[in-house]
Amino acid sequence: MENTNEYKEELFTKRVRAGKRTYFFDVKSTKSEKDFYITITESKRVGEDDYEKHKIFLYKEDFEKFKDALAETVIFVQAQLLEHMAPKES
Repeated sequence: MENTNEYKEELFTKRVRAGKRTYFFDVKSTKSEKDFYITITESKRVGEDDYEKHKIFLYKEDFEKFKDALAETVIFVQAQLLEHMAPKES
């Protein structure tokens, strides 16, 4: 028998492996399936079988502000911090 309360929660997922951490970018639908949001999860192994997870919920009305702030932050780090950390040539 099919459960009519079921819904397709996860619409899209992208996994990014980065050393000891893995990041998941997931698009999920609400229970009513009339809306959606993004979750960003950081997963880090903290033992043989244990993981520590941190999650951010990002709602569609905040997408542009979040994207702009992230882009600005990355540009700052690349231009102001990473260039100063470049190895000095002899």
